[in-house]
Amino acid sequence: MRVVIYQGQQVRDYYSGEEIVFAHEPSAVTVGSYDGVHAGHRRIIGQMVETAASFGLRSVVVTFEPHPRQIVNRDPSGRLRLLTLLEEKAMLIEGLGVEWLFVVKFDSFFAAQSSESFIQNVLLDRIGAQTIVIGYDHGFGRDRKGGVDTLCSMAEQNRFDVMVVDEVRLRAEHFSSTKIRTLLCEGRIKDANLFLGAPYLISGEVIHGAKRGREIGFPTVNLRIGGPDKLLPKYGVYVATTVIDGREFKAMMNIGVRPTIAADTVPAVEAYILGHSGELYGRTLTFHLLDRLRDEMKFQSFQALQEQLKKDEKWVEQYHK
Repeated sequence: MRVVIYQGQQVRDYYSGEEIVFAHEPSAVTVGSYDGVHAGHRRIIGQMVETAASFGLRSVVVTFEPHPRQIVNRDPSGRLRLLTLLEEKAMLIEGLGVEWLFVVKFDSFFAAQSSESFIQNVLLDRIGAQTIVIGYDHGFGRDRKGGVDTLCSMAEQNRFDVMVVDEVRLRAEHFSSTKIRTLLCEGRIKDANLFLGAPYLISGEVIHGAKRGREIGFPTVNLRIGGPDKLLPKYGVYVATTVIDGREFKAMMNIGVRPTIAADTVPAVEAYILGHSGELYGRTLTFHLLDRLRDEMKFQSFQALQEQLKKDEKWVEQYHK
């Protein structure tokens, strides 16, 4: 999948930063913030990819960076925690068979555009949308006033099709990124994964730590998370998996302030990878969280911590997805 950034009239490759020619080409397109790429999002994107394949169209997901709510703030807390940073979002969308991820640089100027302007200038004139697949409740453009009705009113004159994906519910509940954020903050990782349609992922660069884990027989990788807005689940110990050089490993991941060892003020993310040896510094690893073992705890001694970690390790070894 090719990932590009669109700002003004320029299109640049996301990874290299080089300006590229993005051709106007018959495309099936869907639009959204797609934070988390949850099960509801997957249904919309899947329908778009299927439609593209059926009619010989290019498949394009249009998303925004930063998240529009970080510019047009609708979060009463003043800070939106993201389920997926852009590279994580790209990874998940690529796995759904999409050819292009078209990332619109979102700023106050762009936010002021009308929905009609966005449809005409970006989706039609720039990309070449012939079919636009959209969720039943999607809103876009200034004040999110654009939606299904706007698209349908423009479709006949501009000769494109609109495909509306109906609502799907789980346990009679609506799929939403907000719901998933709440579940993660409560530590309900298995419930969050049901709504996501896949395990919640955390990725980051492996950096040097204090190496205290080695002293008690549990060497961990310390992760530098790719951005401060990434939502970390409730502090605790989690069962996770990661893939290194094509091989999947189980891991126990600790998220929190490490009260026994370090008593950090800033939360740390570290993982003990079962069965792996060798240095990983400088590499980016992605962990998929499967379950929650326990709360983060303060132990009276390193020996007590070590004994608990042995129990945790045994539990992870025996864990089945």
